[in-house]
Amino acid sequence: MNWLNKLEQKFGRYAICNLPLYIVILYGIGAVLNITSGGVFYYQYLSFNPYMVLHGEVWRFFTILMATNERNIIFLVFMMLFYYSLGESLVHVWGAFRFNMYVLVGILGTILASFIVYFIMPSQMIFTDTYYLNLSIFLAYAAIFPEMRVYLYAIIPVKVKWLAFIDLGLLVYEFIVGGLGARVSIVVSLLNFLLFYLSSRNYKKISPQQIRRRSKFKKAAREAAAAESGPYRHRCAVCGRTELDDPSLEFRYCSKCNGDYEYCNEHLFTHTHVK
Repeated sequence: MNWLNKLEQKFGRYAICNLPLYIVILYGIGAVLNITSGGVFYYQYLSFNPYMVLHGEVWRFFTILMATNERNIIFLVFMMLFYYSLGESLVHVWGAFRFNMYVLVGILGTILASFIVYFIMPSQMIFTDTYYLNLSIFLAYAAIFPEMRVYLYAIIPVKVKWLAFIDLGLLVYEFIVGGLGARVSIVVSLLNFLLFYLSSRNYKKISPQQIRRRSKFKKAAREAAAAESGPYRHRCAVCGRTELDDPSLEFRYCSKCNGDYEYCNEHLFTHTHVK
């Protein structure tokens, strides 16, 4: 991630250190407003809607982190605790700045996807929340800690990677059966995960230069092994003769010697056994 390293050197001091906590707090405030208003706040004030933004409601750029249509309080509490733990784990691995960038790119991708879909289908009212942003955070965690276990309903242990595969399978299904708007939303909204995941891969292993270097190393190793063992296949442990010295010689291993000692037919029965 050379581009992230350069950005961190210049702007790392501006990173928000407790961003996972602030995200959960904003989400909780939005959930309370949505529940107490019967869903009015989600649709009319908090969710990101390109049409309303273009007509002056610019605060929706900032309230997108508060937008949720979920009204099950127990589910909301568990979900906020779950995503807070995911965010904190990513901060410990990446650092505050990189997690800030991941969330920022996710938000910008969600906004961009909303505008693209709106301009493709201007007749539709589009209400966007943090669904894809939350999903991208989970996928990033699963990519880093695939073997970690979570407990569904606090009972059933499941590895994170299997849940991630299920989510990816559902996304692929939505991409195939959905319309153009759904496909654009999926791809653009998950740009942060694609960008961070692809840029964190080690492509040195498959570079042509590295492949040539490995090929040369293997060839040199084979040549060295051949030079050390000699061009022959059999060698008598007593007289040192090989099949190259006398093609009529026959060689056998002695079952009474302690080790792999090979003898020609002249010394197979006359040698001193190695113990």
